[in-house]
Amino acid sequence: MCESNAFLKDGENEVMLMKSVDTIEPCENDLKLMDIFGKQLFIQAKIKNMTLLNHRIILEKI
Repeated sequence: MCESNAFLKDGENEVMLMKSVDTIEPCENDLKLMDIFGKQLFIQAKIKNMTLLNHRIILEKI
């Protein structure tokens, strides 16, 4: 599987937002994350780091 897990950076901690993220789309003021089952999450954040080899997407609130 090529999906990644999305985490929100909160200080030194990373909080899991969504598992099996398949798509990230920029919207007006936020990002739309969609998993392999079609579940969607909208969050006002920017991509801080992506390590696709480790299946991790780190987001940071705007």
